[in-house]
Order: sequence, then structure tokens, then C-alpha cells
Amino acid sequence: MGDSLRLRVGDVTVVGVVERAGLSPAGAFLPASSARALATQRGWLHPWALTDDNQMRYVIQALCLEADGRRIVVDTCVGQRAVPAPYDTWADDGGFLDALTDAGFGRDDVDLVICTHLHFDHVGWNTMLEDGRWVPTFRNARYLVTRTEYEHWRDVAVDMREALTVFNLDDVLTPLFDAGQVDLVDVDHRVSGSIDLVWTPGHSPGHVSVRIVSIGATALITGDCAHHPAQLTEPDWYTVADTDPKQSSETRRQLVDSYADTDVLIIGTHFPPPGAGHLVSADGRVRFRPVTL
Repeated sequence: MGDSLRLRVGDVTVVGVVERAGLSPAGAFLPASSARALATQRGWLHPWALTDDNQMRYVIQALCLEADGRRIVVDTCVGQRAVPAPYDTWADDGGFLDALTDAGFGRDDVDLVICTHLHFDHVGWNTMLEDGRWVPTFRNARYLVTRTEYEHWRDVAVDMREALTVFNLDDVLTPLFDAGQVDLVDVDHRVSGSIDLVWTPGHSPGHVSVRIVSIGATALITGDCAHHPAQLTEPDWYTVADTDPKQSSETRRQLVDSYADTDVLIIGTHFPPPGAGHLVSADGRVRFRPVTL
């Protein structure tokens, strides 16, 4: 728990606040991966993103921005609620909210929450329990959700939502609508002078990444278009949570084609610390080179 990342992109400050760190066997989360192919990446992934026994390191975190006079939280993690197996060890004990407050993003400090998509581990702290009812966690904030994402999951049967890790919409969205704090926006929405949304579909239909452009510097917060840096070398390694694996792979290929060997900083929402880096060509392939903080 705590800050995993703190850097500047032009005039924009980016702070990562981690709710939980964990490990996952590559084959369990990335069905198309292979031990042989992973071994070719081991030299640059180990030990920061890959353990001695080939488990992938990940974090669940919020990326918090100070940009254009506003405090912005990108994704709000799991939250303080019961979650189904196999995610039952991810439930937060409440300490994450204290960590956000310590980082300067307390309940009354946040102006805007951006939901890259509506899977449970990205929207959990949208709301919290007070006196037995769910209320907006960030009392003064607007919450941005893409209209494409919202309408897709709104129209999916409840039992299908549960199977696809979108089981808590009534808890994390309905109270926001009741409070009049939700803005449904286009997938290419301009948030502010330095911040805009980039449509990166596949993991979910309305999934967006968040682009920062400030005084000549550019960064992209991935959301879940890439869960682990290995996927940027192997873009066909889709995850078990992708609603459209073919599209998610194509989205990663486009990301790599656009940003390899450029100065654009890639900030991986689930990447282990340091979590930010550049895409560089090496030995005929592209890999993620983490920054030195």
C-alpha cells in the first residue's frame, strides 16, 4: 500500500497509489502465452516483473494526476466490498483511502474520476458504504464513463456481468447517477488542455486509455489494454478477462506501432513498479524499458 510511482509529464504530476500487489502464473491469466516464449523475455522482465518461478507481478492501483488546476483519479481499484472467488483475497481493508488522502487525493480533494472501463477492479472506490448505503466516495468530483462502455454493460444480463467481472454496477454507478455526478462521454473525449481519452477497445467495448500531453511531453496511461509489459512484446497474449481477444490484440499492436522508439512514456495501470517506461526496439523486437525513478 502506498505510492509506487511519482513523476512529471510536462506540467502534469502523476502519482501511483497501490491498493494491492500480487502474482499470477502467466498461463492462468494469459492463455495464449507459452513458457518457451516467456523464457525469451526473462532477461529484461526478471526480477521486477517476473519472479524466479515465472509468476507475473502486477499491482492494482489508481493513477492520480495534478493537471490543469484539477486533481484527477484514473480508476479506483477494488474497494471495500466482498468480491467473488477467485478474487476474494483482493478486497480492500480500507487502507487505500488513507493512502489516497496521504497522496493529496482525499475524498474532498478530487475534482474528477476517470473510469477507463467498468470491471470491478477499476471502479470499486467510486462509492463507499456510509450508514448502510453506498454513496459517492469523492463528494465533489465528476465521474467520467464512456457512453459506449456504460450502454454495453447496462444491457448485459446480470448473470453475464458476474461472469465477466462486472458484478457490482448497482453499487458503483447507481449512487453516482442518483447524486448527479456522472458524465457519459465519447471515447475520444477531451478532458482538459493536457488530458484526453484514447479509445483502446478489446478488453471491453468502451475501454479507453488516458493520454497526457503537456509542454512537449506525452504519456499514455494504458488502463487494461495491456496488463503486463510482456504483452507489449507479445501483443497476441490476450487475457482471460478480454471481451474480444482478437480486438485486444489488435489494439496492442497499434499501440506498439504508434509508440515504439518514441519519447512517449507508457504508464501501465497494472504494471509492477516502476510501472512507467518506453517501448524500444531490441534484437528485432519491441520491449518495454522501465524508467529509473
